Amino acid sequence: MRRTCLDEVFELARKDERVFFVGSDLGAGTLNKFKAEMPDRFFMEGICEGNIIGMAAGLALDGKIVYVNTIATFLTRRAYEQVVLDLCLHQAQVRLIGNGGGMVYAPLGPTHMAIEDMAIMRALPHMTVAAPADAHEMKQLMPLTLDHPGPMYIRVAKGFDPIVTEGGPEFEIGRAKTMRHGDDALIVTTGVGLQVALNAADDLTEFGLEAAVLHCPTVKPLDVESLVRLAERPPVIVSLEEHTVIGGLGSAVAEVLAESDFDSVKRFRRLGLPDTFPDQYGSQAGLMDRYGLNREGVRDTVLELAGLRLSAAGARAV
Repeated sequence: MRRTCLDEVFELARKDERVFFVGSDLGAGTLNKFKAEMPDRFFMEGICEGNIIGMAAGLALDGKIVYVNTIATFLTRRAYEQVVLDLCLHQAQVRLIGNGGGMVYAPLGPTHMAIEDMAIMRALPHMTVAAPADAHEMKQLMPLTLDHPGPMYIRVAKGFDPIVTEGGPEFEIGRAKTMRHGDDALIVTTGVGLQVALNAADDLTEFGLEAAVLHCPTVKPLDVESLVRLAERPPVIVSLEEHTVIGGLGSAVAEVLAESDFDSVKRFRRLGLPDTFPDQYGSQAGLMDRYGLNREGVRDTVLELAGLRLSAAGARAV
């Protein structure tokens, strides 16, 4: 996904002289072809993210469209004040490409795991927050970023994630995608959670439940219309994200559900990291399993909310 994203930045730059790239001490060889062909629009700065955001803002206010790329935690935690004042306040057209969203950098521990990035970026006026599910969706997104108004945060996963959006709806900023229909439950997800949600929905059919899956590649602005429409019939709704349960997609969904006048009561649960820093090192997949952010965790949560429980013979009514 990251390689696709950066390749698309390069292609956009070849077609549009307004496009600039700014990196923060990225690995040797990153976008060498960009540097070789357009050296006057390629900047690889040191580990000084606050300064880089200010630099990007200055270019943007001079009519440039700037793509800034570094580790997600450095963009969202370290340079937060500059993002607020230099980008959002001025609605500067800067695209923040955050490497390693979620628990991608699990081997490096909590200092590098971006578990609250969507929450803090979502809180900012004028900021758009996107979390594509795979490289195919990223390729669709990037051309749309060129003339999108204001700043944007693009959450980038590990890379080489399975392609799950091919053949589905086209990417449209601010629009969710209905990836599966069903009236028994609704699973709302974003980013790499889509694959987990689809797998869990497949498992639920074995227990007689048809679950709809709504993928929100744009967390802000959230597609409220699609969410409310799909949430109308199912009695059970679950949100899933590789992010703390506070302030991210689950919170956004809860806000919408709380303000919607449904005729029936909804049983809702947010699935994400609890209010804690991950306390183990390891792999992204291992930590996803630890916190139940896998197909089994989603399946069992839906079954519980639906009044079913697992037994050796399958699911039965409680």
